[in-house]
Amino acid sequence: MAKVELTPVRPWDDFFPGAERFAKPDVRDLAKWNNRVVSNLLYYQTNYLALAIVVFLIVGFLNPLGMFTAMAVVSGVFLASVWAGENKAAINNFKRQNPAAFVFAVMVASYMLMSLLGSVMVFMTAITLPLALIFAHASFRLRNMKNKLENKMEGAGLKRSPMGILLEALGQQEENLQKIQTFLEGKLKE
Repeated sequence: MAKVELTPVRPWDDFFPGAERFAKPDVRDLAKWNNRVVSNLLYYQTNYLALAIVVFLIVGFLNPLGMFTAMAVVSGVFLASVWAGENKAAINNFKRQNPAAFVFAVMVASYMLMSLLGSVMVFMTAITLPLALIFAHASFRLRNMKNKLENKMEGAGLKRSPMGILLEALGQQEENLQKIQTFLEGKLKE
């Protein structure tokens, strides 16, 4: 198994070029849209991390106590969901069958706890704003050949990255791995 490596920062002209490299996703083909998002999350993960840190620091500077509360709640809910997904069969089956619903449930649970603790606006700004920006970029950014090649290497297990591990924990990588496994099995039979 490959060691975990952070991907390099992609150049600004690759990350955010003109309108020719962006297109509206096909909302009728959710599998293709999901594949585009996952691919871009893996390829631009370091750029997304930098974007999230900048927004995070700005909001944290403006409201440090609310930021600490938001970080603790989101981290706790995420860790609890990963633990439950690994140790409880019913939750693991739900995560495999409905990965998007599982992620949504984690987000809703985080929001509910944040509303009880009174830091909803900090949560909405510091956590949701970077996620919304990242999701929008990953949805609209078209993939290039380097992007596709890097993702195949990650999916085949030749490279490991923090985003790949996170997506795997959320159940988003299994479909890609199954496709690669089916492809390799087909080639071996030939």
